[in-house]
Amino acid sequence: MNLQQRINAFVKLGDFLSQFSNEVIGKNDNVEHNDTFFEGFKHQLKLAEENNGWFTQENIRFSIKNWAEALTTKNLNKWLESYQINITKPKQVAIIMAGNIPLVGFHDFLSVLISGHHVLIKQSSNDKHILPYLAKYLEFVQPEFKGIMTFTEDKIEGFDAVIATGSNNTARYFEHYFKNKPSIIRNNRNSVAVLTGQESKEELVALSEDIFRYYGLGCRNVSKLFVPKNYNFDAFFEAMYHWHPIIDKAKYANNYDYNKAVYLMSEFDMLENGFLMIKEDESYASPIATVFYEYYDSPKQLKEKLNIETQQIQCIVSNGFTENEIAFGATQKPQLWDYADSVDSIEFLLAI
Repeated sequence: MNLQQRINAFVKLGDFLSQFSNEVIGKNDNVEHNDTFFEGFKHQLKLAEENNGWFTQENIRFSIKNWAEALTTKNLNKWLESYQINITKPKQVAIIMAGNIPLVGFHDFLSVLISGHHVLIKQSSNDKHILPYLAKYLEFVQPEFKGIMTFTEDKIEGFDAVIATGSNNTARYFEHYFKNKPSIIRNNRNSVAVLTGQESKEELVALSEDIFRYYGLGCRNVSKLFVPKNYNFDAFFEAMYHWHPIIDKAKYANNYDYNKAVYLMSEFDMLENGFLMIKEDESYASPIATVFYEYYDSPKQLKEKLNIETQQIQCIVSNGFTENEIAFGATQKPQLWDYADSVDSIEFLLAI
């Protein structure tokens, strides 16, 4: 199976996924193997929501839509054009996946297979229904994928390299356990937004997507704001308001109530609007339903701080603040070439 065959298979997978990316699922008779897989995938999406209360159909569709739009011939070719992909002796690459948002490990899965390696996957129990079904679809589209994709719930063994994602604690364990293997080890990171007070209403409304999508559970979700001294939060809260139905979700509401009670009992100063709290705090990782903020004296000083603490940061959302910034509202729509932790996984896979 050559690179073009692998690209073609993932493009067909993108076509399959596109049927499930809108609120009303629409079957496209031109999609290959639909009679075999269409109804079954609808069932897997239902199981995914039942298994994990954070995986609402809306958030699952959002993830699927992003992948359907990414898996095109144009995007895949643009992503891979700068690499020399010609692996003649495939390695077995283990992937230990997180489960915080739907299909969070798909980019690693795609990277390993598109580069020509075999993949051994250990999924999170929080996100175990969707990817195995898509792997089976790939096998039908391109039979040469059979036998090179393995899912396991047991201890991973017999692998040549590993890509593992987890918390800061598990990352330390991974680093020790996999010290003799080529590896990419990812830990907790959070995203920040740098505000100046000059943002338009449209930019702040877009920022609400970066904060609330996936209930804030993703590493690309904005959990921390940097604001100038005497920043007025009125416009910020006004721009957040259209997300107020989020409080109707029981798991979110329970977290909101709990964290609010903790803040009140601890007599912490915070501002809230009934579904979101903001609290001055130097930490990057804020609890659900909370966004931390911190004041800065000058853009130069803030750039120095963020540069020093770059290992804690996934994305910086801003407008004209820094070279590699993400536009407001775009954190949850990464391109194929936007690598987690800025570690080029294709380069890693070609070197093992």
